[in-house]
Amino acid sequence: MQVGDTLLLEGALSDIQRLASEMEMVDISEPSDRAYRRGHAPIVVAVLVKIERRAQKRLRFAQTKGQRAGSQEAQPVRLNGSRQLWAQLLCAVPIALGFALPVLMMLRPLIAGGVNIDEILPTGWGSFAQWAFNSFKLAGIAALLATFLAIVLAFSQRRSNNRFTHAISHVVGLGYALPGAVIVVGLLLPVGALQAWQPEWGAAAWVTTTVLGVVWAYLVRFTAVALQSMQSGYARIPRNLDDSARLLGASSAALLARLHAPLLKKSAIVAALLVFVDVMKELPATLVLRPFNHDTLAVVAYQLAKDERLYEAALPSLALVAVGLIPVILLSRSLRKA
Repeated sequence: MQVGDTLLLEGALSDIQRLASEMEMVDISEPSDRAYRRGHAPIVVAVLVKIERRAQKRLRFAQTKGQRAGSQEAQPVRLNGSRQLWAQLLCAVPIALGFALPVLMMLRPLIAGGVNIDEILPTGWGSFAQWAFNSFKLAGIAALLATFLAIVLAFSQRRSNNRFTHAISHVVGLGYALPGAVIVVGLLLPVGALQAWQPEWGAAAWVTTTVLGVVWAYLVRFTAVALQSMQSGYARIPRNLDDSARLLGASSAALLARLHAPLLKKSAIVAALLVFVDVMKELPATLVLRPFNHDTLAVVAYQLAKDERLYEAALPSLALVAVGLIPVILLSRSLRKA
């Protein structure tokens, strides 16, 4: 019987807690003092973000009278001859050292046959397909939900720009500044308290044995990425369009669906892609909160690297690199068209 099979039995929660106790794992119903100390990290991050935003309020942008968007000052400087060569070499150094060389080092054992694929994939390529499917499933769910929440928050801030909406966006923005381990601790502390208060509800089982907990952690951390993209998209929409729609009798739902949605289509796609890639690479929250037998590419790469099987970790790592290149290519194409 495998560990995941205990979920099909009655009293699964007690079996899991007993198994965790025997394996000297952490019981979420009794958090340690270290967990509470880590729970103070959001307070420090909130203070730093508040200071940074207050400093940004002092920024002012000015445009020289008579200056046009296509003026000489707004054009890039074109280099020729040796200057162009040296600039290209200088820009190529970080790409070569930070991307091309590591990728070549990972591809080398795969091409040369120095890695036994059967050891990485004991059940054939089906296990790799399962890891990829788990990664894509979690990333897709989180990307859709985070983009939806970002649209709702950005639209609410657009409609009523008051202290409440500012506070909500400020709290949401804190998530991306926090490490995944801190978010997991902040999520498990109230769940552990609820489990200790009402153990028959099975709150801990819902969070730790289903995708609910890990998706919850993804939304806490990565909704800020989608929100920034949507806010940037709203900044390019003049407010007089909203006033004109209001004068024509458009409701809030019609304003969002018929006016804002077509104009925010690219921003929503960019937000979903950024969240998708971030979730694919996320490790701490996935490692702690993933259900049994629900490994992702990032988790498998970490486990192989932890066992010093670096060559064998190349396959899932390269898959993550390939997925990460997709938004980069799409964004560069959109910038060229713009």
